[in-house]
Amino acid sequence: MKLPYAEPFRIKMVEEIYQSTQEQREEWLKNANYNLFNLRSSHVFIDLLTDSGTGAMSDKQWGALMIGDESYAGSRSFDALQQTVENITGFPYLLPTHQGRAAENVLFSVLVKEGDVVPGNSHFDTTKGHIEFRKAHAIDCTIDEAFDINDLHPFKGNLDLEKLEAVYRSHPKEQIPFCLITITCNSSGGQPVSLENIKAVKELSDQYGIPVLFDSARFAENAYFIKKREKGQQHKTIKEICKELFSYGDGMTMSSKKDGLVNIGGFIALKNREIFEQASNFTIIYEGFITYGGMAGRDMSALAAGLDEATEFPYLESRISQVEYLGNKLMEAGIPVQKPIGGHAVFIDALNFLPNIKREEFPAQTLAIELYKEAGIRGVEIGTLLADRDPETRENRYPKLELLRLAIPRRTYTNNHMDYVAAAVKNVFERRNDITKGYKIKREPAILRHFTVQLDRA
Repeated sequence: MKLPYAEPFRIKMVEEIYQSTQEQREEWLKNANYNLFNLRSSHVFIDLLTDSGTGAMSDKQWGALMIGDESYAGSRSFDALQQTVENITGFPYLLPTHQGRAAENVLFSVLVKEGDVVPGNSHFDTTKGHIEFRKAHAIDCTIDEAFDINDLHPFKGNLDLEKLEAVYRSHPKEQIPFCLITITCNSSGGQPVSLENIKAVKELSDQYGIPVLFDSARFAENAYFIKKREKGQQHKTIKEICKELFSYGDGMTMSSKKDGLVNIGGFIALKNREIFEQASNFTIIYEGFITYGGMAGRDMSALAAGLDEATEFPYLESRISQVEYLGNKLMEAGIPVQKPIGGHAVFIDALNFLPNIKREEFPAQTLAIELYKEAGIRGVEIGTLLADRDPETRENRYPKLELLRLAIPRRTYTNNHMDYVAAAVKNVFERRNDITKGYKIKREPAILRHFTVQLDRA
């Protein structure tokens, strides 16, 4: 018989997690103002809030961590990280930061000014926040197929070239600092961008003299989908695909807490020395000296090892297979999810799941709360709360998709945990028609409200 798939690792250490009662969870939710970010981790049984910094490091990473060089300037750990990043991406200039949003803050401080427009494929929350904080505008150019959860387009993160060219034609070049390609595209369901599309975006952008940058938090997962789904790429290694992918860009920001396989860290990598030198000044102001930038030497060493591991096929097959395992369980139960299943999470369509909840009562947040009450599982809303208010009108923005994201930490949970999650979602689905009231905002900040918003029952 054919041997079944088995993970290419074994477990060396375990961490106890607490299974609470529904009565406890309802009290904790009330105390948290129905914002799952406010829950204590000890009150969560299976934590799928994010895959950012929540994974397990390997023995090689722990070994690298122990030989980190904590020198303030010119650290050996920086040299190892710089060499690894250049080997994978081809970008020679590196600035470490303490995480991805810090990389955005530093680079956008150089490139983005008031009145600018930044086209891309469904910019994520912190990216859009950094753009709008500078009184600029993010313009979504994602293909329409991304917003139909049942469309099986293999690359729903792709940019629509006609939409992108319309932006280029309708704005002066000086008003478009760059085009941003997010790989994979989180906001549309962890969906990949094809190599063909990336190349076409670069060619179009070159015609208009617009640089292309990558939001690269899950670039290795994107490369895996290119290898699996794109014609002519099957024979290539993940590292070969990554090298070609980045050759069509001028630079990148990175949250290393995703495909860097570490618990903290980020970086900027660039081709252009002049932009690097300008960004270096902001790195020193906001982060630290340019050869550590907010990271300890030990974390840079662990990141160098993690980037090397994350760009190998066996690791990626194991990681993405587990996400697909949960997605397939939910689809078998008739749960409406974004298809095909993305790289880092399963995204549940809250509008179809909870048809009785009004948009202004936040269906995805309501679903997240119900799932936590049901089984102690913490997910995150990717919907109206995250979309925030229009910075000019201050009205709620209603995105095309209202999603509950169940993000799977890397090398952290077993498939038994995925079975538990699937059963809990099914239980909520069976009583979906009894859920008729959502939530209302009690208090919110001016920007990036979903992190700290306070809610009450509608």
